[in-house]
Amino acid sequence: MKKIITLCMFTFAFSLFAQEEEEKKSFNFSGSIDAYYRANLTAPNDENAIAPGSSFANLPGFALGMANLVASYEGEKVGFVADLVFGPRGTDAIFNSPMVGPTSSTISTGNIVNQLYAYWNVSESVTLTLGNFNTFLGYEVISPVANFNYSTSYLFSYGPFSHTGLKADFALSDDLSLMLGVFNDTDLTEFNPTGDYAAGAQLGYKDQFLNVLYDPSFFEIDFTGGFDLSDDFFLGINAAYLSLEDDAGGFVGAALYPQYTVSDTFALGLRGEYFAEDGNFGAIGSGVDDSSVFAATLTGSFTIEDSLIIKPEIRLDSASDDAFIDNDLAATKSLGSFLLAAVYKF
Repeated sequence: MKKIITLCMFTFAFSLFAQEEEEKKSFNFSGSIDAYYRANLTAPNDENAIAPGSSFANLPGFALGMANLVASYEGEKVGFVADLVFGPRGTDAIFNSPMVGPTSSTISTGNIVNQLYAYWNVSESVTLTLGNFNTFLGYEVISPVANFNYSTSYLFSYGPFSHTGLKADFALSDDLSLMLGVFNDTDLTEFNPTGDYAAGAQLGYKDQFLNVLYDPSFFEIDFTGGFDLSDDFFLGINAAYLSLEDDAGGFVGAALYPQYTVSDTFALGLRGEYFAEDGNFGAIGSGVDDSSVFAATLTGSFTIEDSLIIKPEIRLDSASDDAFIDNDLAATKSLGSFLLAAVYKF
């Protein structure tokens, strides 16, 4: 009888252990799709339509964003992420791909890979990651699900998008973190055609992050953070400075992101950004040295059944020079635009 009881207890304990192990290992499939309508308020909306010189949401009329499909596996020690994108927003995000093919024997697929990496939790405080991952710099990201504003800032658009390399994340304490990494040249995500490498570091303290990236062609330092000023009011902050090699120019900029939660289903957010070029960096579009722009973007966010997000948005860009030029070469210093976006997450 005792042997039977002991055997039952062992079987029960083994079952619990196996269940616990199974719970620690999980495969997930998630992603989003987005589409939008955009119209200029102070400029033509025909074949001469113009848009701000920042990435994404620049197409006129009814337009597509992207489909984002993310497969991930999370084990106790190891895991991976495969993040694929399809559509204009995804094409903008991985603009340097494909770097490989096509030839008679290969099919080019690099133009759909947003992220592709594996990681190893060496210990509770150290994680190693190898592959292609989105940048650690900046407040905004490629996926529209994680951004409050649908259109993106100049700081995001002209900072790096992705890196391919090896990084180590260290949890130094509950509040303090450190990341060190070595990468290919920025945004060369499939392989290294130059033989050069970039180095990056991030120091984080209580969700405030100081980021540094040294690339053979530029140097960038960036601060990203935010504060809960109340239960309903959040203020995000981003500031960055980038300098090209051989004093060939660069930019400096700062953005504030006040966001107010009105109810469980509606929030209102403003992005106020100042962005200035050193020399003729080429981001603003005027072709004039030392141009600058101030952009104010007001966005509403309606959430329907936790999955569908409707975002109406008004954006006003005001530059120091004639930065907004249409196909007839008519130019203006300012541009007002409206868009309505739908983002579905799953």
